Amino acid sequence: MLKTAFKLLVLSAACSLAGFAAFLFYNRNRSLPFITTAQDALKWENKASFRTEKTPAVPEVGLQTSAAPAGPLEPCPDVPPNLQGVLRVEFSTNRSLEDVRKRLGPVLQEGGRYKPATCVAKQKVAIIIPFRNRHEHLKHWLHFLHPILIRQQLDYGVYIINQKGDNVFNRAKLMNIGHVEALKEYDYDCFVFSDVDMVPLDDRNLYRCSDNPRHLSVAVDKFNFILPYATLFGGVSAISKEQFLKVNGFSNTFWGWGGEDDDLSQRLYYRGMSISRPDSLIGRYKMIKHERDLYNNPNPQNVQKLKETSYNMNRDGLNSLSYTVREIKKDLLYTFITVDVQAPAG
Repeated sequence: MLKTAFKLLVLSAACSLAGFAAFLFYNRNRSLPFITTAQDALKWENKASFRTEKTPAVPEVGLQTSAAPAGPLEPCPDVPPNLQGVLRVEFSTNRSLEDVRKRLGPVLQEGGRYKPATCVAKQKVAIIIPFRNRHEHLKHWLHFLHPILIRQQLDYGVYIINQKGDNVFNRAKLMNIGHVEALKEYDYDCFVFSDVDMVPLDDRNLYRCSDNPRHLSVAVDKFNFILPYATLFGGVSAISKEQFLKVNGFSNTFWGWGGEDDDLSQRLYYRGMSISRPDSLIGRYKMIKHERDLYNNPNPQNVQKLKETSYNMNRDGLNSLSYTVREIKKDLLYTFITVDVQAPAG
């Protein structure tokens, strides 16, 4: 009796070992996460996202030139078919603007313009970047963003609005200028305002406008992928032409760093609009690390200005915008507009 029981025990153990060996063989190329907390889940999610990302071979998906079909074009689909999802973004590569031009040359038009050849884009989008002395960052932005925007099947143009001189910086005024200058060239109906150091980590975060103004840079690595506060509208934001005109654009009086995005957020609130966002996984961004620009120090007066938004918004904005265009340069990758913003002395 004992011998029979022993034989059954040995047989059971052997079967268990065989089954476990088969399981390990089947999963030899897979990781086995044991997630016990929300924090562990987030760590695994990050690792999985970057582990599964593959560096696309050239030519990239969505960058091939396509012949237009015969007859009228159909509207582009709501969900672009060539999106890749999570992206690997790194800034250590020694890339040059010429490298980017060679890579994207077959599909772009002068001025950083593109439109799909096989369908009619959902929107006409102007990408506005306030700029001064950030050429190293611009190379990376162009390298990553043009392929993303192409895969998103946008009819778009890239406008770099460069503040001339070394006086105090005015980011908001540059974005107002970008809005005005872009409309002189094309009937854009959507505007994406983007800092030059912000690159999305997922191309499903569409650079399009919606029924509500849309804050795109929801989760930035600098802030541990957490939205700092609920009314934030800075970094990268999309707003339709109609919505932007309704709030009279940005204020022109926020000199130095800080406050202009919060002022615009308040303008939206006072006009009965709410901010929409993608979720915190699709809305992830990587920021290029850098020191704060010279002549762009925090301005303590900007805090007081935020208390005056409702009073000032009807008379300070697009309807009071004053500037001088010094130069417009058309590159294959962008339209570079240098302007005098009439900065105060000192």
